[in-house]
Amino acid sequence: MAAVQQQQAMQKNTLYVGGLADEVNESILHAAFIPFGDIKDVKTPLDQANQKHRSFGFVTFLEREDASAAMDNMDGAELYGRVLTVNYALPEKIKGGEQGWAAHPLWADADTWFERQQQEKEMLKIQAENKAAMETAEELHRKKLAEDRQGEMEEDTDIKDDPMARAEADALNHDNAQ
Repeated sequence: MAAVQQQQAMQKNTLYVGGLADEVNESILHAAFIPFGDIKDVKTPLDQANQKHRSFGFVTFLEREDASAAMDNMDGAELYGRVLTVNYALPEKIKGGEQGWAAHPLWADADTWFERQQQEKEMLKIQAENKAAMETAEELHRKKLAEDRQGEMEEDTDIKDDPMARAEADALNHDNAQ
């Protein structure tokens, strides 16, 4: 509970400053807000694509009253030809859903990650075994068909080579015809 109160108190000390011109950097932002009180921190998050700030920043004062005075005086003020929007900063929202992927320790998902990896390995092993079994079954089927064909061909050649077998086959054919 104390951590929540400390975070809420910290938020009242931190101001969102929007509408920053490209020329404004952290030292200029610091200089613009220092007349209102001691500043703990100044941040201007960078755009990863071009390494420039994203037209906003955060100024954290040591005292809540100083943050309030700065907000009252700087909201709507002009800095480098741009009108500033100054409000209390909202709690930091982290990408990754309602709680955010960084809202819990990285190792919290380690067990489930290892379980998923193990399941994936087992699934791949089962798939490989099934594939091997199918290939073996197909190969056995092909061999059986080849043996059956070979056996039929041998029966035909046996009848042609053996005069007695040929006579029996002719007699059977003659009886079946009548």
